[in-house]
Amino acid sequence: MFVVDASITLAWCFEDESAPGTDDVLNRLLLEGGIAPAHWPLEVANALRSAERSGRVDQAAISRARSIVTDLPIDVLPVETSTALGLIEPALRHDLTVYDAAYLGLADIRGLGIATLDGRLAEACRAAGVSLIEA
Repeated sequence: MFVVDASITLAWCFEDESAPGTDDVLNRLLLEGGIAPAHWPLEVANALRSAERSGRVDQAAISRARSIVTDLPIDVLPVETSTALGLIEPALRHDLTVYDAAYLGLADIRGLGIATLDGRLAEACRAAGVSLIEA
């Protein structure tokens, strides 16, 4: 099991965001399962909406992406208010958004790796000693 962020999820939805190794990470996810913090589905949905709004994708692509995301074996975990507020410090320390600090914090607390294509989050993982699931 590992933490899944929105960036890698979107690579499975949009061919132009795919990178070498993303299918390998998807296959591993299908075997092991994954977890994500509570904001993950909102972050993914917002990216899908933004892609549609900008004309980058059409409704058929959004429908396909929705099916992909819905079928992923990812457990979405709640985030308590105190936990969310506690993410401000690591976000500042690693120059991350609080959203990305939530992925980092979840992986750190659970002793899991993170699958991400986000360079800044990957850099923060290395600095914090959190393993990366390489794509």
